[in-house]
Amino acid sequence: GSYGMVLPSFVAQGLAGKPITVYGDGTQSRCFAHVGDVINAMVAISQVPQAEGHVFNVGSDREITINQLAELVKRTLNCASPIVHVPYSESYGGDFEDVQRRIPDISKIQGYIDYHPDTDLAQIITEIAESMPAS
Repeated sequence: GSYGMVLPSFVAQGLAGKPITVYGDGTQSRCFAHVGDVINAMVAISQVPQAEGHVFNVGSDREITINQLAELVKRTLNCASPIVHVPYSESYGGDFEDVQRRIPDISKIQGYIDYHPDTDLAQIITEIAESMPAS
């Protein structure tokens, strides 16, 4: 969260009962993968001789908007934190532009190994919450 990562930030805000801060209108979309799924993919692809020297996207292709993510954090943590929207200009200045969609193309790695990120996003949220120090 100290590096501005949205998911740990939302979880920390929800656990503390603080407002969940969404920058912009929340329609921007992202994909979130569990580190365990990524590690398993890295191990598996490292054992494929034909993959040597290639570059692969490893992540999730399950798209979610930031608004949907904030709602999922609230539901998963069963918290009453309100969701507040803050214009980019208030936090980043008037010239800031966010990428509207970030979705990795994982088809190349899937052509080499049977890679499908399996961990549900609610489970990732739960694990992040469990890893945070009690406040």
